[in-house]
Amino acid sequence: MMNQPPTEAPGGAPEGPLPTRHHDPLADPAIAARHLADSVVAAGAVALAMFRTGVKSWSKHNDSPVTEADLAVDVMLRERLSLIGPDYGWLSEETVDEPSRLSRRRVWIVDPIDGTRSYMSGGLDWCVEAALVEDGRPIAGALFAPATEELFVAVQGGGATRNGLPIRVSERNFAAGAMVDGPAQWQSHIKGHDTFHRVPRIRSLALRIARVATGELDAAFASPNGNDWDLAAADLLVHEAGGRLTTLDGLALAYNAPVPRHGALVSAGLRLHPSLTGGAR
Repeated sequence: MMNQPPTEAPGGAPEGPLPTRHHDPLADPAIAARHLADSVVAAGAVALAMFRTGVKSWSKHNDSPVTEADLAVDVMLRERLSLIGPDYGWLSEETVDEPSRLSRRRVWIVDPIDGTRSYMSGGLDWCVEAALVEDGRPIAGALFAPATEELFVAVQGGGATRNGLPIRVSERNFAAGAMVDGPAQWQSHIKGHDTFHRVPRIRSLALRIARVATGELDAAFASPNGNDWDLAAADLLVHEAGGRLTTLDGLALAYNAPVPRHGALVSAGLRLHPSLTGGAR
């Protein structure tokens, strides 16, 4: 049986009461983070067990792969999260988009398996991620990487942790020699990019950004067409760890838009980030 890391959110908030007509049990983002952490750990265990027994896979209309596990985890997460936040919107890679989410202040944003190709090949760089977004920005988020037994949790204003321990971005303040992951074509506009120390590609975009949050990477780049579900939880994680995730022009991301897709992105600590964009904003 897999050893599950602690699911306590930063701040150690206890689980809230069951929903009632007059009380939102997730009013405190720390409570939402606790539920998200519990949910992604449980879902990750299901995905890992399904992989070990063999799962069917096929290509979606955009030629990206999907497996039985993606769909099973999606259903599981929706059942769990909708039970505690039934009036919230829902946005997931594996669920048909529901326009009603656009009228909700709070929305669950979920990627059942980020890094499906890695999952299918038996790699380590895949995760289950989920976030709660309010008015376009994440307020609670959790990522679980079952293959490495790493649970990342973040709470707006409450910090970020990995397996219960606080994490912090790198303090590097210059680009030359930085540890960087991501497509080379989006790094070439950076002064000093030719001296970047490029690491092997982390196939899960969320985990790539999480490695910036822990300081294992100084910076990470992402190609255009990243979706809300790839980014929302990781965005909060790196923000609460002292870094930023923005466009190449330094603009923060807004979530739960009609088209939940983004352009090329960069993530880094606050000291390094301005030198990787058009300037701090």
